Amino acid sequence: MSTFRLISKFNPTGDQPVAIEKLAANLDAGIRHQTLLGVTGSGKTFTMANVIERVQKPTLVISHNKTLAMQLYQEFKEFFPENAVHYFVSYYDYYQPEAYIPQTDTYIEKDTKINEMIDALRHAATASLLTRRDVIIVASVSCIYGLGSPEEYQKASIELKMGQKISRRELLHNLVMLRYARNPIDPCQGHFRTRENAIEIYLPSGENKIAVEIEKGRITNLHESKTKTNESRKLNQFRVYPAKHFVTPQNSLNLAISNIRQELKERLAELKKRGKVLEAARLRQRTNFDLEMLEKIGYMNGIENYSRQLDFRKSGTPPHTLIDYFNYAFQHRPSENSKHRVFFRSTPGVDGQFSDGLYVSKWLCIIDESHVSIPQIRGMYAGDHSRKETLIEYGFRLPSALDNRPLMFKEFNQKVEQIIYASATPTEYELQMSKQSYRDPIPVTQGSDPCIVEQLIRPTGILDPRIEVRPTKNQIHAVIAEIKKRIAKNERSLVMALTKRLAEDIAEYLEEAGIKAKYLHSEVKTLERPETLKKLRTGEHDVIVGINLLREGLDLPEVSFIAILDADKEGFLRNITTLLQIIGRAARHIDGKVTLYADTMTGSMRAAINETNRRRKIQEDYNRAHGITPAQIKKEIRKSLLEETAAKDEFPMPDGPTEKIVKSLEREMKKASREMNFELAAKIRDRIIRQTDP
Repeated sequence: MSTFRLISKFNPTGDQPVAIEKLAANLDAGIRHQTLLGVTGSGKTFTMANVIERVQKPTLVISHNKTLAMQLYQEFKEFFPENAVHYFVSYYDYYQPEAYIPQTDTYIEKDTKINEMIDALRHAATASLLTRRDVIIVASVSCIYGLGSPEEYQKASIELKMGQKISRRELLHNLVMLRYARNPIDPCQGHFRTRENAIEIYLPSGENKIAVEIEKGRITNLHESKTKTNESRKLNQFRVYPAKHFVTPQNSLNLAISNIRQELKERLAELKKRGKVLEAARLRQRTNFDLEMLEKIGYMNGIENYSRQLDFRKSGTPPHTLIDYFNYAFQHRPSENSKHRVFFRSTPGVDGQFSDGLYVSKWLCIIDESHVSIPQIRGMYAGDHSRKETLIEYGFRLPSALDNRPLMFKEFNQKVEQIIYASATPTEYELQMSKQSYRDPIPVTQGSDPCIVEQLIRPTGILDPRIEVRPTKNQIHAVIAEIKKRIAKNERSLVMALTKRLAEDIAEYLEEAGIKAKYLHSEVKTLERPETLKKLRTGEHDVIVGINLLREGLDLPEVSFIAILDADKEGFLRNITTLLQIIGRAARHIDGKVTLYADTMTGSMRAAINETNRRRKIQEDYNRAHGITPAQIKKEIRKSLLEETAAKDEFPMPDGPTEKIVKSLEREMKKASREMNFELAAKIRDRIIRQTDP
């Protein structure tokens, strides 16, 4: 499959057709920056999917948090079932970065817990980028962090073909060089094992394995199978990519190690000259240990700190990121679009000047909820740089570790091609960049700002929610009464607090009042967040209490009431943008209502109420003119990624008589318990009970 094909039972309605036409025409004309100003529930994701199908460009969709990224991933996967849609977020369930606090002489060692499933999804994303064109990747801001060189990743891969001359020993050696681990007993992603005359390679993407049969120094059989179901198909050829993104060929690795030793020598001399004997001794010990690991096995924890040397980059140059995989994958491929002579104003440089130039579009970047995502991208570099400088100053890292970093915002803009900013509340930055991108007339544009496309009409005719302001006195009791009204009508509610502790306390208090409540904040695990939201939609929870996660983009059509506590506490959590985003969560229900509990009317509150009323009037006028009666949104409740994984991991029933089956299941149950995989052990236990029940 080489083209994008959107599959949906819906057609664009309301102002979606105009928005799609404008955005696509601007992209075809080579416009670099444009903004989709779409209210909550107006179908921005559907509009973006239609644009992708129209322009036929590989697309990177950037989201500001993992929960929203998961929702977008599932939606795009439904829209494009025949194409490669992938999920790319940070693979840490827990991440404590390496740090040093000089004031207390406290060293904090890097501590992480890697989620293997997310790691597999990341590998699947990069492998697709290098093998096909019809790719959509939904990513968090982790896409601007170092990932290893795409060129080396491609060069290091092994292409296997039927009839290819290769010895068994040579293939095994190559797999080890690609950082695959030999595991003859219980292989999983990134492992390999030998079985009779076949070598089984468990791909880093986690879903498939490749079986290679070699006889008399040639490949005689090559087939791919699902690791869970064992469905298989024969292949004529297949490219095996490395098990790790940071990979350096052995001949280059030796030179890189030599360069690291030279840097260490220069840094030690500098530290000794400054009288920092302790720091020099510390740096020597730590770096030599890392180099020994690199020499022996070609990999080590913290290898990313030497990425500049391993990639042979100059000091100060940006790291390779997922964005570089897009640029590398498509820079040599012909574009369906012809070359455009486009005069656009690029990102301002140090002198504040803009430059004109020739632009050929190859792939598309959509920044969802750009009012939050852009500041995140902009702010990642400074904090990382400050932490690394301290580590370097006190002898914990070499100076080259500074170049293991996220992209600067200027570098991000230089690497990314055409951008669509999507938000109900775009900031001045997005609007200004969109205005500056336009010069010459292009088709299908109206008004003075053709690169700022408004989408205010919802396909179902639902209006923006009604807003009321109430005093803070007895606000929790008032909230309980409102929630119970919604429960009686089988509707859901959200409560917005100011702190994590307060959210937890309110959830507990609501439970004591007989309400099925759950809190949701940043300390809840990544893959559990969509599960919590799903339980809200199904009615297992009546209300979710949150802080900042229950804002941008979350699609909860069952929510009819939102309580914003302490709405007059002006600040980040109660500014106009945040208030509009929270209000938007009730805009998917026909009886949506938002109550702001406040004792004073702040400027942000007044602006948010006025903007909501403005949009509501436009929507009412449109409905009246077109004879539309608002209808409640009914949206399918999807399986969460945890449920899909659980279904895939369901232990297959062995063949044979009952006694043999039970013994086999008991062995697997004990094995799962030893590995502390208690959920799988419990599943197998339940299977044993079902099997032995008369």
